[in-house]
Amino acid sequence: MKQISTDKAPSAIGPYSQAIISGSTLFCSGQIPLDPETGIIPEGVEAQAEQALTNVKNLIAAAGGSIENVIKTTVFIKNMDDFGKINEIYAKYFTEPFPARSCVEVARLPKEVLLEVEAIAEL
Repeated sequence: MKQISTDKAPSAIGPYSQAIISGSTLFCSGQIPLDPETGIIPEGVEAQAEQALTNVKNLIAAAGGSIENVIKTTVFIKNMDDFGKINEIYAKYFTEPFPARSCVEVARLPKEVLLEVEAIAEL
């Protein structure tokens, strides 16, 4: 296993890695919509989706890959009513063939954010 770390995505806030490569597979920890440069969480679900997905993209790039390498995502959202808005932003980052995806509503997320995105990519 190889640990991946970058200052272009939020630092781990616990005993875990931002990402791990095992073989040719990259496992990205969930990315919240925290701007790694400013520490600011943007307002609104659309802006938060943009930031979380940018963090995923930057983490994959740090491992030598690109967003096109993503094969599976999991999206955790605070409110299922935001599903359509999140899909609109998500579609800006992923094209066909789209990665497999799970999307679940959760009661709470770190720092009270509205969503978190984790990804698995084949490098």
